[in-house]
Amino acid sequence: MRKFLAITATVLTFAAVGQAYASERSEGGACGNEPTAQWMTKDAIKAKIAAQGYDVRRLKAEGGCMEVYAIDKKGARAQLQVNPVSGAIVSTEDND
Repeated sequence: MRKFLAITATVLTFAAVGQAYASERSEGGACGNEPTAQWMTKDAIKAKIAAQGYDVRRLKAEGGCMEVYAIDKKGARAQLQVNPVSGAIVSTEDND
């Protein structure tokens, strides 16, 4: 009986963690869900990304993140997902 309760408790714990993770992803995930009034300006985000060696070509708001299209240090196109409040790069996708 104790083994059954321990297994049930473990399964329910993992289910709760999975639900919390799914909720975070649907509400903006790593970019958060802060109001746009708290976002950095596009110029500030562009400057912060440029300081990391990217040549920023275009920015747009997309799903709670700032989507940045840029050229990386190697000359390859890159698509970055940036947290609009902190300016931190959340994910990078090379397009070449």
